[in-house]
Amino acid sequence: MLLHLLRHGAPELAGTLLGRTDSAVTEQGLAACVKRAVGLDVAAIVSSDLARARACAEAIGRERGQAVTIDPRWRELDFGAWDGLAPAMIDPAALARFWDDPDTSPPPQGERWSSLTARIALACRDISTPTLVVTHAGAMRAALATLCGLSQSQTWSLDLPYAALLSLRVWRDADPVAQIVGLAP
Repeated sequence: MLLHLLRHGAPELAGTLLGRTDSAVTEQGLAACVKRAVGLDVAAIVSSDLARARACAEAIGRERGQAVTIDPRWRELDFGAWDGLAPAMIDPAALARFWDDPDTSPPPQGERWSSLTARIALACRDISTPTLVVTHAGAMRAALATLCGLSQSQTWSLDLPYAALLSLRVWRDADPVAQIVGLAP
């Protein structure tokens, strides 16, 4: 089956670490996501519960006449005390340690990479039909790690700008596995 992961459109608070911070999506960001989803053959639309993803999914659902299922497991990584801050406002050494190894150096009061991948793995196991998931870059990278066996550092080799569409062919066994079949940045 095909699993399409769509990053939400540009948020109003672009340029900050948006994990759990609930920023609205811009009109241009919303339109970019609706346009990107044209022609996708999916039986279901799933979304993160955060406004920037949910608004995009709901707009796509209205265009297609499909209901949207909200699943908070598809949220972005929780940046803890850094959430909502611009990277320039964070201690550069601490931020570098995080980018190098987000599992052993998570943000203060934030989520570890392994926690993100664990919840995304559970969310992926629940998908059984061709699905579009409107989510976040961190969750998309976690899906690549979970389904394709990529390391955390390898997931950063893909550029995932706002409204990027990542398509995966998924085989369902005990644990689903996938291959990348498309990337539209």
